[in-house]
Amino acid sequence: MPLALVKMPYRGERNVPELSEGPDALERGGLLERLQKLNCRLKPTTVVQLTPAEEKQYGEWNRLGLANGHLGRLVAANTNEGHVSVGLLANCSGALGMLAGLQKSGVAAKARVGMVFIDAHGDFNTPETTLSGMLGGMPVAVAAGLCLTRLRQKAGLEPALDVRSIVLAGVRDTDPLERELIEEKQVARLSVPEIRGASEALRRELRRLSERVDVVYVHVDMDVLDPREVPGHALRVPDGPTSLELAAALEEMFRNPKAAAFGVASTPHGSRDPEGVSREAAYRLIEGVVRGIKRRQPGSN
Repeated sequence: MPLALVKMPYRGERNVPELSEGPDALERGGLLERLQKLNCRLKPTTVVQLTPAEEKQYGEWNRLGLANGHLGRLVAANTNEGHVSVGLLANCSGALGMLAGLQKSGVAAKARVGMVFIDAHGDFNTPETTLSGMLGGMPVAVAAGLCLTRLRQKAGLEPALDVRSIVLAGVRDTDPLERELIEEKQVARLSVPEIRGASEALRRELRRLSERVDVVYVHVDMDVLDPREVPGHALRVPDGPTSLELAAALEEMFRNPKAAAFGVASTPHGSRDPEGVSREAAYRLIEGVVRGIKRRQPGSN
């Protein structure tokens, strides 16, 4: 099975280093060997990197948009070559580049892209609704065209996603105005119990989404998991699924041939998780994706 790892280290957040070591740490911990044991044919790993001229440009958000533009081009190339892209992402803002790449894939008109966004938080804030001001709490709203249009367009995601083509899964911590916006836009949701056991509700939502779009991007922020499995994550929320439960749900999702790319974001590493508990959890999720693709019916993709 052809698989392509793409590392996206750019964060776009103020008051932290611009580049995260998380994607490198995730790859170095033995991921390649585990995928090879699953009979994956791995394309050489690619890394998003700005040009020297882009590095000099002003503004973290501006450079993040440029970096996501590079990520999108890498994902589009992988998809056109028949590889499933697995994004090792610094944070959830990398979803913009993953989506842009799928949108640009193929030789016909721009693909209609859907997204299953699996996160303890909705990331559906806008600059008007946010309490924290974190850009990392906005990428779903940005992808849906509700704010920060220049950032989305610089990432290459044009047009924005139809909000009816977005599913929020595992969300259980939202800001008050963010929650109102989710309700107002009638964003589809899957609860943690519906994720556990790969329920009929999950399968039904995937069928609905598949009827609307050409390709689906599945995104996981590691904070969605049971806090015991992400001990170094700063934004843990109680009552999440275990990595085994979520891996089973991902396996079910990726049985669908329209599930075309996967991204895992915000994996604690180094001193924040010296035992590598979070890394092992992330590996289980990626392995669930691989098992799902292997279970597709012959000729389905």
